[in-house]
Amino acid sequence: MNSKNIGKMYGMAKARYAELGINTDRAIRQALAIPVSMHCWQADDVGGFEVKEGAVNAGGIMATGNQGGRARTPDEARADYDLVLKLVPGVMRLNIHACYAETSGKVVDRDKLEPRHFATWMKWAKKKGLGLDFNPTFFAHPKANDGYTLSHPDPKIRAFWVRHAKACRKIAAAMARSQGSPCSVNHWIPDGSKDYPADRWSPRANLTESLDEIFNDPGVSRTQCVDYVESKLFGIGSEEYVVGSAEYYSSYALSRGVGLCLDMGHYHPTETIHDKVSSFLQFHSRLLIHVSRPMRWDSDHVVLFGDDLRHLFLEIARGRAWDKVAIATDFFDASINRIAAYVIGLRATRKAILYSLLDPSARLAKEERKGSNASRLGLMEEMKTMPFGAVWDQLCLNRDVPLGADWLDVAGRYEEDVLSKRC
Repeated sequence: MNSKNIGKMYGMAKARYAELGINTDRAIRQALAIPVSMHCWQADDVGGFEVKEGAVNAGGIMATGNQGGRARTPDEARADYDLVLKLVPGVMRLNIHACYAETSGKVVDRDKLEPRHFATWMKWAKKKGLGLDFNPTFFAHPKANDGYTLSHPDPKIRAFWVRHAKACRKIAAAMARSQGSPCSVNHWIPDGSKDYPADRWSPRANLTESLDEIFNDPGVSRTQCVDYVESKLFGIGSEEYVVGSAEYYSSYALSRGVGLCLDMGHYHPTETIHDKVSSFLQFHSRLLIHVSRPMRWDSDHVVLFGDDLRHLFLEIARGRAWDKVAIATDFFDASINRIAAYVIGLRATRKAILYSLLDPSARLAKEERKGSNASRLGLMEEMKTMPFGAVWDQLCLNRDVPLGADWLDVAGRYEEDVLSKRC
């Protein structure tokens, strides 16, 4: 695209938004500055790079599709991330799972992981100016094959996973020290039952005991390691009963002073999370948003610039809650070019953030207070056809990333030159 044409179109769009009292230059600056934590697992289909002894159950985590080019090593994954970061605008972070440890070809069980096993990740991130976030990996392990980890009836298995979570929090604290900023740590477990359980009480009591032990570790600073807990409606192998339900984790997080994670796909298929933000933030101090796109079930499809995404960020913007919310993507698709999947989802996320910052929220609220509900609804409708695309193009131009669909050519060449040779 011609940058002069972009400038002309942006000038007209800027004037249109200014008529509504919206400063597009300021919206662009703010949209670029809000961090988005890119998930590591789209590059390799959630396989990780740890050295294992034999195959294990994936524990309800499944990337579908047979597209070639999956990253087979940490270096290949980092090369993929390097390209993605050149194609998406704004401040980025990288969200790593514990199973992405680099152990020099040795088997290191998860309760024995140390910061040194992520030293290369920290060095690479520091060079790139990226903040790192972290996740314990409570799946794809022999001690998770029956579907229970921190809530397991066997105290020895529970103790193993508690040690793993404690080790992960120490790793996160080391990441925070390395990068000079806090590291968000999200705790999700697959625990649950495929069919009706006879006892719903004991697993939740066990989970509470395990989490209390994890978070009460005096050796880890809560300002360096910022913890979140993530609920789920159901999963593969936990269709009927999930130990860590929304009600459970909301109550636990509130009573223990840890953060609550809201995943866009972890609720009923007809339920969206945008209405939950203003409710939870009346009481919770912070939220982690997992930006995803469910389809029929919690399938973590590539994020698109749809109503759910726009409504979510509009709620955050209207509540001026950016300082209370951390944003991370969470999707994986092995049926399409993995670089393209990343770029589509991340650009859609940044696009929705920008869209929310171009909302005439003050005017809408004023009309609502006056009882002018028709004016409120009419203005909301008119905003849908404002020249938003020109503002988005200017944002991309400001950060020297490809405009429009130009990035597809870059991703296509990378697939031909790099990904196809991994098959």
